[in-house]
Amino acid sequence: MKLRTTVAIVLLCVGIMSQVCAASSAESAARENAELRSRVESLEAQLKEIKSLLEKQPSPASPVGAQLSEEELSKIATMVRQSPSGKSPVLSSLDMELYGYIKLDGSYDTSKGDPGNYIKWLENESSYKDGDEFNATANQTRLGVKIRGPRQDGLEVSGNVEVDFYGNGSGENKAGLMMRHAYMQLDWPEERFSILGGQTSDLISPLNPSTLSYSVQWWSGNIGYRRPQLRVTKGFALCDDVDVTLAGAIARTIGDSKYMGTTVIDEDHGKPVFQARAGVSFPSPLGYKRTALGVSGHWGEEEYDLGGGLNGDVETWSVNLDVVQPINEWLSISGELWAGENLDAFLGGVGQGINTAGQGIRSKGGWVAASLSPWDKWAFNFGVGIDNPNRSDVDADGRTYNRSIFGNVLYSLNKNTQIGFELTRWDTKYKGEGDADSLRAQMSLIYKF
Repeated sequence: MKLRTTVAIVLLCVGIMSQVCAASSAESAARENAELRSRVESLEAQLKEIKSLLEKQPSPASPVGAQLSEEELSKIATMVRQSPSGKSPVLSSLDMELYGYIKLDGSYDTSKGDPGNYIKWLENESSYKDGDEFNATANQTRLGVKIRGPRQDGLEVSGNVEVDFYGNGSGENKAGLMMRHAYMQLDWPEERFSILGGQTSDLISPLNPSTLSYSVQWWSGNIGYRRPQLRVTKGFALCDDVDVTLAGAIARTIGDSKYMGTTVIDEDHGKPVFQARAGVSFPSPLGYKRTALGVSGHWGEEEYDLGGGLNGDVETWSVNLDVVQPINEWLSISGELWAGENLDAFLGGVGQGINTAGQGIRSKGGWVAASLSPWDKWAFNFGVGIDNPNRSDVDADGRTYNRSIFGNVLYSLNKNTQIGFELTRWDTKYKGEGDADSLRAQMSLIYKF
């Protein structure tokens, strides 16, 4: 009797649940049908409105007819961008372009370099004997977004955000993001005038040689880095064939230089760094494309505190020359020359800004490189760079000379994929013992997007 009662109760429960589920399913289906019907009706209404607007357009056979107004075009664009549910799209309504590349670098050095994945200079060989090393990294992988706004009243607004993975990560396989560029730019093309605000490359010495090495000969002849700044640029034609560009920038002082592990340069100085450049382009004397020539410079002050009451202000300055000379359709020569003082924040002076007496270290240097692309899938680059600090300014055991001579070849597997090989000869001299030299071999695999 108990068994029959139990079975009856179970069957009754199953029946009730079946009815509830059926009712729920019917209700759910009805709700979905109602939503779909609403979306279809909304789309039909929008389509009808767009058709009525487009009917104002003249037919191809007849030039007679009304043109759509800006307001009507904007209304159509809004309806196209809008999703059926009425929500705004995830992506911006502005024109956005994702770009960058994935890059794997593998390298072997016959002597120990600082820091290793790329070379700034060679370590003192009196401390590091038999310091050959192998490195592999994907840290130079780069991601960027270009943003372009609509042109209105002669003004074009754009922006750029770009990062790589050479930030302060917790390990080689746990790299940290590092901001390279983050700026907005306001352009008035008809006036050839622009204003830039944010972080980007320095105005001074704006060129870089084409190296596989991440450091592009910084600390060995190529100066200039990236920093927050406000920049204005004005271009004009000096005459029919001569074009001139003038630019000036107010940039932040970058400090935190260290000596014996202690911060000696502070960025809390009350003055910014001032930069300026004048560029000119004119018909090449070789008859192929145009020659580009630039003169630039910067000036600023930093505060230092070496302890023992030794503190004060120290100037940072430079004068610079840059040139690009195309030779023919497959060969171009470029280079820079510079001289200055207290240039560690600008990647000069072989990373040395002031000495233990609180004096700025003077330095001079430059680089020259040739880029060749005689065949469709092949590219070759060769160059040399030298950074030569004033020996009398450098402290004992300081770096007095740094030179890099490089050559590389890149082969394009397709339009997006390259494989490259580079050899670099490094020479670093010290005030005292420890001069070092090294041969660096690097292989790179690059996938661009």
